[in-house]
Amino acid sequence: MEKLVPFTINDLAKITNHRSGEIKFGEKMITVPKDAVPLEFLKTCDAKYVLFGIPEDIGVRANYGRPGTASAWDSAIKSIANIQHNRFCKGSQIIVLGQLNVCDEMKEVKHLDFNDIDDRSKLSQLVEKIDKDVSHIIFNIVKLGKTPIIIGGGHNNSYGNIKGTALAKGKSINAINFDAHSDFRILEGRHSGNGFSYAYEEGFLKKYFIFGLHENYTSKSVLDIIKKIEDRVQYNTYDSVNIRKEKEFYQEMIHANEFVSTDPFGIEIDLDAIPNIASSAMTLSGFSVEELRQFVSFFGQNKNAAYIHICEGAPDLGEDKNNHLIGKLIGHLVTDFIKANNN
Repeated sequence: MEKLVPFTINDLAKITNHRSGEIKFGEKMITVPKDAVPLEFLKTCDAKYVLFGIPEDIGVRANYGRPGTASAWDSAIKSIANIQHNRFCKGSQIIVLGQLNVCDEMKEVKHLDFNDIDDRSKLSQLVEKIDKDVSHIIFNIVKLGKTPIIIGGGHNNSYGNIKGTALAKGKSINAINFDAHSDFRILEGRHSGNGFSYAYEEGFLKKYFIFGLHENYTSKSVLDIIKKIEDRVQYNTYDSVNIRKEKEFYQEMIHANEFVSTDPFGIEIDLDAIPNIASSAMTLSGFSVEELRQFVSFFGQNKNAAYIHICEGAPDLGEDKNNHLIGKLIGHLVTDFIKANNN
C-alpha cells in the first residue's frame, strides 16, 4: 500500500462546509488515523464501504482521448463530504481511504504525444504500472471483506479493479459496464479502451455485460469478437432501448442481472454514457442521469455486487462555473449504491 496517499481528518475538515443545525458526511466519514497502518485499521473498522480515488488520465491519453479525468476525485470528494448525514444514508458507513499516488506518472506524460509510436508505448507501460498498484490496493480492500467505491480517472482502471477483486475472491469475477463503448478493444498495449479485454484474456473476468453500447461507435471487429464468445460476453445497445424501443430498460436490467449475478461482479460506470457530461468522449445522446441512478440502485442491491467504479468524468473539461456538477453526480451515485447495498 506504499502508493497510497491517505486522506486525513484534516483533509476532510478543510472541504466540509460546517453549518449550524446540520450534520454533513464530512463530519461522520472515517479516515485512517495518522499513526495507524491502513490495512490494520481497515481490519478493525466496522464501516463497510471504502472510498478510493485514482486521479489520473494516462489511460485516456493512451487511447487518443482528451485528458481531464484526473480531476474527478478532487471534485467528487468535496461533494461527498457535504452530503447530509441523515436517516437515509449515513457518512459513518464510509472509510475515506485516500488516493493513488500518481504524481510522478502524471508529470512524465505531460509532454508525451499519443500520435508518436514510442510515446504511446511509454504511455502503455505507465498504465501497466498503475494497473499493478490499483489491483494491489483493491485486493487488500476486498480481502478484508469491505466493498470498494472507486472514483476514477480513466476506464483503464477497470482492469485493476477486476484483477484485484478476482485475486481476493480466489476466482474470476463478472462485470456489468454501463457504457457507450465496449472497452473490449484489441490487446495492443494497455489503455482506457481495453481494460475488460485484458482482464478477460488473463482469466480474471469470467462474464461481461455491456449495457447501452452506442451502435455508431462500436467497430465491426469488436462486434465479431463478442459474437464468438456470446456465452461469456453480452450486450444491449442504447439505440435498441431508447431510440427504436425494441427493448425495455427495466427488463434489460433484469436480463443483465441474471447474466452477471451468479458470481461476485463489479459495477462499472462510465460517465461518457450520459449526455453533456464533461468527459474524454462526450456525447449528446444517451441515457439520462435518472436512468443511470436507477441502474446503480438496481445492481447495488445484489448481494454479489463486489465493488462500484465511477470513471471518465472530467470536471476540468467542463464549464468553469459548473465544474462542481460532476462531483455532485458522483455523490448521488455513491449514495444510491450504499442505500441499495445496505438493505
